[in-house]
Amino acid sequence: MPPENSEYAQYMRTDELLALQRTPEEWIHPDELLFQITHQSTELWLKLAIAQVLRAAERVAAGQPGQAELLVQRACTALRLITGQLEILRHLTPADFARLRPALGNGSGAESPGWQGLRRGGRELGRAFEVRLAATGDTLAGLYRGDPSGDFYRLAESLVELDERIALWRTEHYKIATRIIGHAVLGTHGTPVDALAKLITHKLYPRLWAVRTELTEAAR
Repeated sequence: MPPENSEYAQYMRTDELLALQRTPEEWIHPDELLFQITHQSTELWLKLAIAQVLRAAERVAAGQPGQAELLVQRACTALRLITGQLEILRHLTPADFARLRPALGNGSGAESPGWQGLRRGGRELGRAFEVRLAATGDTLAGLYRGDPSGDFYRLAESLVELDERIALWRTEHYKIATRIIGHAVLGTHGTPVDALAKLITHKLYPRLWAVRTELTEAAR
């Protein structure tokens, strides 16, 4: 095994990272480790996604939609990864979660700094996109009637994918939550579990979805 003070450990700050979970002496139930690591790693991936989205907003403002699109795709990949890792929570039984739940107190995923930051960053990116679109003198409908290989068209589609990735995470999260604690019950922070289902249809970029309806109806 490499020494604990190896250059890798120092750069990755593994001592600090691996000390962020509750210890066995603190556990109410051993599955706290599974639950904490899943959510802590989610926050790390969201931190990366936020950084990419904010950089993308800067690139859009600078008139570089192609570079912005690549950055948004990184954020989309981060969201795909956190959606996939929810799968491990299927190994958390309802009885075991009920035992460890007191450790959460009144904590709620709605308080996640990662999700709050991504929403803020996403809105900033959306505003930058709208400003740049207006500067071109084009409309969304005009853009979507244009060349799908163009940088600005591809950027618009990457925003749609970002929105979709968020919805897919919310869908999986809702299904996992109901699998573990059921429907028509209160989750942490007193939030009804079925309220999560309503978030699935929320749109970060509603105009980018509405333009599809506009084009479909115009073609009738």
